[in-house]
Amino acid sequence: MQSNTIAFNNSDHPQLSENTTQLPFTLQDLKAAIPPDCFQPNVTKSLFFFFRDILIISLLYAVAHYLDSWYFWPVFWVMQGTMFWALFVVGHDCGHQSFSKQQWLNNLIGHLSHTPILVPYHGWRISHRTHHKNTGNIDNDESWYPVTKSQYTEMPLLQKIGRYYVFLLAYPVYLFKRSPGKEGSHFLPSSPLFKPSEKWDVITSTVLWLCMVGLLGFLTYTWGWMWLIKYYAMPYIVFVIWLDLVTFLHHTEPDIPWYRGEEWTFLKGAISSIDRDYGFINHIHHDIGTHVAHHIFLNMPHYNLVRATEAIKPIMGEYFRSSQEPIWKCLWRSAVSCHFVPDTGGKVYYSSK
Repeated sequence: MQSNTIAFNNSDHPQLSENTTQLPFTLQDLKAAIPPDCFQPNVTKSLFFFFRDILIISLLYAVAHYLDSWYFWPVFWVMQGTMFWALFVVGHDCGHQSFSKQQWLNNLIGHLSHTPILVPYHGWRISHRTHHKNTGNIDNDESWYPVTKSQYTEMPLLQKIGRYYVFLLAYPVYLFKRSPGKEGSHFLPSSPLFKPSEKWDVITSTVLWLCMVGLLGFLTYTWGWMWLIKYYAMPYIVFVIWLDLVTFLHHTEPDIPWYRGEEWTFLKGAISSIDRDYGFINHIHHDIGTHVAHHIFLNMPHYNLVRATEAIKPIMGEYFRSSQEPIWKCLWRSAVSCHFVPDTGGKVYYSSK
């Protein structure tokens, strides 16, 4: 049996050189089915979505300030938090270098998108790259990977509560402490997340993050804690919920397999995801629910994912997973059914307690 090797180019995307004998299609088959222009970023279109999000966020702030009504504040929190999440997705494209072909522009817009919502752009970008390189790999995946049955049994109560009951608020903790069984902060260049060559990228994003925290502190000192709660803290919480919800649902489902050792390949891991339908929110958060195509071709701009998905569906057949169920049903099913995987086995599935 040939070894499952993946060669990475400078953009960190696996080249089409993988042994996928256990699947009835290859990366080459999927790429050939997609119109070539889907892989090309359009700077004008990318900038349009960035400035559209900034404009909507600005208008929402203006309306909230003008009305200053407790009848409107809860509505504002949900809407603005959703727009924070949309802005995060723009920075997500930048992190994958799919916003444009210019790295400096990707990094500039990435920082402008992520810093205001307290995301350390480079720190997150690098750990997210690790997630994409190892999707579906129990041992090496970076986010929302399962624990084993024995790990679940030994897990402290507080950790169980955080992982299984308040996981929609997990993201800020992940930035500082990562996931269970892994150490390292997204803010420190000495973290095992990073290579020595990435030191100054991490420092740059951390300094900008601290500047944003300082700005929020100054504005809170000037206008009071109620200002912070109304204008920033509550939208930020909604943003965190969106981020954790979407990420959890893309990689947590009872029939999605996880792999160990030689059983894992990039392609099998990449298709171990599921597309979700968020209704009218789909376009607002830049079609991030089209997640299977994104994991296979991570350098593809978000505005081409829907077309690419339609192209690969006939090739993938039953291997393509998607759900049209209401999101709350999907969330409930996965939350109560997906607690751990067996301690052994090359291909395993979630079980519940």
